Amino acid sequence: MVIRTRAVQAAVSPHNRGHVSRYTQKLRQQLGLDSKFILCYAQKEELLLEEMYTDTIVELVGFRNESLGLLGSLACLLDHSTGVLSEQGETIFIFGDAGVGKSMLLQRLQSLWAAGLLDAEFKFFFHFRCRVFSCFKEDDALCLQDLLFKHYCYPEQDPDEVFAFLLRFPHTALFTFDGLDELHSDFDLSSVPDTSSPWEPAHPLALLANLLSGKLLKGAAKLLTARTGIEIPRQLLRKKVFLRGFSPSHLRAYTQRVFPEPAVRDRLLAHLEANPNLCSLCAVPLFCWIVFRCFQHFHSVADISTQLPDCTVTLTDVFLLITEVHLNRTQPTSLVQRNTRSRMETFRAGGAALRSLGRVAHRGMEKNLFVFGQEDVRAAEVQDGELQLGFLRAVPEQGLGGDQQAYEFFHVTLQAFFTAFFLVADDKVGTQQLLRFFRECGLPGEAAVESCYPSFLPVRCLRGPGLAGEDLFKNKDHFQFTNLFLCGLLSKAKQKLLRHLVPAAVLRRKRKALWAHLFASLRAHLKSLPRLQYEGYNQVQAMPTFIWMLRCIYETQSEKVGRLAAKGICANYLKLTYCNACSADCSALSFVLHHLRKRLALDLDNNNLNDYGVRELQPCFSRLTVIRLSVNQITDSGVKVLCEELTKYKILTFLGYVFLNSTRSVVLGENKITSEGGKCLALAVKKSKSIFEVGMWGNRIGDEGAKAFAEALRNHPSLTNLSLAFNGISTEGGKSLAQALQWNTSLRIFWLTKNELDDEVAESLAEMLKVNQTLKHLWLIQNQITAKGIAQLADALQRNTGIMEICLNGNLIKPEEAKVFQDEKRIVCF
Repeated sequence: MVIRTRAVQAAVSPHNRGHVSRYTQKLRQQLGLDSKFILCYAQKEELLLEEMYTDTIVELVGFRNESLGLLGSLACLLDHSTGVLSEQGETIFIFGDAGVGKSMLLQRLQSLWAAGLLDAEFKFFFHFRCRVFSCFKEDDALCLQDLLFKHYCYPEQDPDEVFAFLLRFPHTALFTFDGLDELHSDFDLSSVPDTSSPWEPAHPLALLANLLSGKLLKGAAKLLTARTGIEIPRQLLRKKVFLRGFSPSHLRAYTQRVFPEPAVRDRLLAHLEANPNLCSLCAVPLFCWIVFRCFQHFHSVADISTQLPDCTVTLTDVFLLITEVHLNRTQPTSLVQRNTRSRMETFRAGGAALRSLGRVAHRGMEKNLFVFGQEDVRAAEVQDGELQLGFLRAVPEQGLGGDQQAYEFFHVTLQAFFTAFFLVADDKVGTQQLLRFFRECGLPGEAAVESCYPSFLPVRCLRGPGLAGEDLFKNKDHFQFTNLFLCGLLSKAKQKLLRHLVPAAVLRRKRKALWAHLFASLRAHLKSLPRLQYEGYNQVQAMPTFIWMLRCIYETQSEKVGRLAAKGICANYLKLTYCNACSADCSALSFVLHHLRKRLALDLDNNNLNDYGVRELQPCFSRLTVIRLSVNQITDSGVKVLCEELTKYKILTFLGYVFLNSTRSVVLGENKITSEGGKCLALAVKKSKSIFEVGMWGNRIGDEGAKAFAEALRNHPSLTNLSLAFNGISTEGGKSLAQALQWNTSLRIFWLTKNELDDEVAESLAEMLKVNQTLKHLWLIQNQITAKGIAQLADALQRNTGIMEICLNGNLIKPEEAKVFQDEKRIVCF
């Protein structure tokens, strides 16, 4: 490249070189201004590119879209070796789904070139939007020089000499053409007449085609973008590049740009981790921007507090904003005027398109279809312009040799959203059809809900890896999301928007039917479940269906529906173990439970709630007597929230890690709690006068956390069961616990399994046993105690009549050594 650049400099006279340099400088100034700001997706504001641009996954692919590896940097797009499919090809073809960042990538290249940060070989940079070529009349004709200079940037001096330089050294030019899919739908590059003369006038589309093929300015770098599904002739391809969107690291980087404040950023990332549906959307930069916009609105109007916020962003809100953005992107843009259309005006103007897309989605959902052929699209009366909105993306139609175009929604949940929109907006949809997909969620053999409406039956939530070729609709989540969006669209808050599309009487009828169904289904579902009397509680094991019901109720954002749902909970111990609940579901759970008038025991063991879920449960802590949160990825941050709430409300009795004043039981086994969280919880236990059981196994509280629990144990009046198993407790922490137990008369069962306790700890425990006559069960399984330590424990038992067993399996003792203690039945070694 350096040699070729020097050759150019040597071949051009100083006079001409001055004209070229001045034109290059003018191009840099123009592109620098054009690329400095990005127009946000809703076309209502501008943002600095430098502050907002974030890299995405850029993958080199072959002719058949097989992966050839990831692209290391944007500069690799333009080099002469990486990913080249054909040396004769002229066009670098960049494709990806709607909103994945194709236009922004080109704008980033413009910005880099304008700042002199791209290869110095490029003296010219011409950027065109493909839709501009559709604006010319059929009989319009231009020569190449007029296209470049009169319709892009005109040289101030000697344009003929500048153009002559370009023709002589085409490799010094870089062209970008954005949005091939925005041309006429019947445009075929291969059908355009050849134009090899740069001076011969031709239609601008012919100039475009011949630039891409290399018949004009062969050797110039040309980048072309299009949406997934658009293909160009192979002979044009030099490289083929697929944009995949954000990776997790890219998403974190983008989050840092949008939310520089650490506390706000961490809360957002926790929210995304809590909600897999939103997180998957955020892989696409467009949807990520929309989700972040929703979060910005949420954060600006609602403080993080123990009360439910006045304004909550639901999944329906996110998809309504996605819809609005796509409808607005079709509006003409102006350099001096931005889109000022209101949301209601946008939806009113796009009503026909939304209805036809809703028909496509609904028919697909009824027939278990994700991909729609031309007949499906025509039957739904979808117009060509509506196909360009970006909700549907083109895919090859299977079984027809790939010569026909088929379509699919860009995200499966979008099909569910449009299905729900159809059910709400179509006047002919009756109650039975409105609620049909609640019935579709049923499992064979499940008893129907005794209601005047179709039953709301369980979705299969716990499933193993699917078999190859398995029907995707065997996963009922697509129907469940349709039901979820139905609840959101029929919520009171959305009526102002929808009343311009649907008669008010129709909305009232459908709302009434849906609310009655939700309440009847929830009550019947809980009543139909088997009950168990457990430690004085009337316990019921709810199913994953219950989680989906809560999600639907939460989507309504109706306090009235929430109160009705709370009345339907008859049991006083609700067990939701292994329900595949994520932390966002805690928002829905809290939305209902904070309406309870009675106290409730809540078991959420073995889900995926994490710290965000704990925070979302805050509004309902005042109603809980038991809270179990084992195996939920909870860290010290979540424990601190628990401690604050449990000391505030004097009702909890069991925390699964046991806890606080009125809480009887706290269970937090197998989470990610360290010494900091352990100390926080131990302090709360110390303050509690009613805590009965604490389960802290499988965390990492270490010796510091053990010392804190030792302080809590000393003279504690109520703590009966304590598990600190598998917590990395060694000599120092173990001795502190043993010494504290000399001053405790409440503890009956103490689990210290799988720690690092040695003979020194055994000696301290032996001293404790000479004093403490109330401890019944001491589990020291899988520690580092030898025969020496066990002998000291056995000797202490001669002065202790209260303890029933000391379990020492898996310690450092041989079978022949254990025979010495076989007469002491309370010592269990093997």
